[in-house]
Amino acid sequence: MSQEKKIGLWTSTSLVVGNMIGSGIFFLPVALAAYGAISLLGWVVSSIGALFLALVFVRLSRRFPNEDGGPYTYATKGLGHFAGFLSSWGYQISILATNAAIVVAFVSYLSVLIPQLADNSSYSLAVSLAVVWLLTWVNTLGIKEAGYVQLITTVLKLAPLLLVTIAGLFYVDFGNFHPFNISKASNFSAVTTTATITLFAFMGLEVATIPGKSTRNPEITVPKATMLGTLITTGVYILSSVALMGMIPPSELQHSNAPFADAAGLIWGDPGRYLITIGALISTFGALNGWILLQGQTPYAAAKNGDFPRVFAKVNKNGTPAVGLIIGSVIVSILLVMNYSRGMAGAFEFLILLTATTVLVPYLFSAASFLIVNRNQDVSPAKRFWDICLGLLAFAYGMWAMIGAGQESIAWGFVSLLLGIPIYVSINRTKEI
Repeated sequence: MSQEKKIGLWTSTSLVVGNMIGSGIFFLPVALAAYGAISLLGWVVSSIGALFLALVFVRLSRRFPNEDGGPYTYATKGLGHFAGFLSSWGYQISILATNAAIVVAFVSYLSVLIPQLADNSSYSLAVSLAVVWLLTWVNTLGIKEAGYVQLITTVLKLAPLLLVTIAGLFYVDFGNFHPFNISKASNFSAVTTTATITLFAFMGLEVATIPGKSTRNPEITVPKATMLGTLITTGVYILSSVALMGMIPPSELQHSNAPFADAAGLIWGDPGRYLITIGALISTFGALNGWILLQGQTPYAAAKNGDFPRVFAKVNKNGTPAVGLIIGSVIVSILLVMNYSRGMAGAFEFLILLTATTVLVPYLFSAASFLIVNRNQDVSPAKRFWDICLGLLAFAYGMWAMIGAGQESIAWGFVSLLLGIPIYVSINRTKEI
């Protein structure tokens, strides 16, 4: 691929920011409202954990700068092909669940402009499927074209989001933060659960590592984009959550279809409500575009290496893995059909917890692989010590978040991973041991 067709620092950073700042920031407050202000501690914990993971991916991207696949590649390098397959399989499931969750949030905000969507599940499902397949088509046109869409939507989404966050800080009612924990769970359990829920919002911190060969100067661009995108997103998340939870009482926030639009309505009335709704729609649309891009890229990298069905390695005339994109969107469509009976908030919470449990598999494998691939590096004892600490902290955070996902999500995630084993067996049945 020529340098002209590769993506640079700002597009790569926009992939990180755009994929992270999607539906999570605009719809997660509804899921967190049942816990009260203690969920802010969940944000802090998940932010720290996300920074540990981001640093792991930064160091691994420098170790393997010209490799596609991100978490799949890193797991394979350190732990072997089976771990690489499970990493890729778990990551792919998390991407598909993420895409379904993002579409739910998109339609939820769209219901502010088209109220019928809030009352008619058939209409909302039809719109959801239309959006998924529109962006699937966009991504078949090529990674650079998809990158342009991502860069534009990232710039457009940040402006209204920052506007309502900064203005909202002047409207905070500190009485909304009391009682601190309104759930029936203990403080530790509430923080653990909310930290796992908010982990969904940090999914995407690793995306700059995935299209490695499609990035200009990846040994420099990928680490910069990963850390810059993670830091920008962390600041936006914490400030906006404080503003929103301080403006809207938890009892009202739990039942909102568009919490940021409601907050804007309190400040500027209906014009503000509609402005933020449009910003949320742009945000979720851009995030969905970025995740659908990865929906094809992740299995493509594994398939090229013989660790995923060969059909996912097929590319179209634009050099994009169109078959993988289409298969992924079919599965996303099925998830949407299956979960719309839960209602928007119920479907969203289930999908993000399923996402969290499955994405933690490649995250945990990457942290473990980091410890293995760096053990023979010629570095000073002090640097080796900090590398070990970083890998252990990232791994410990991942395990803690996995526990916080709850029994139902862990069970579904575990079953989803086991379903991949027959595929691995079929891929490797002709290989010599």
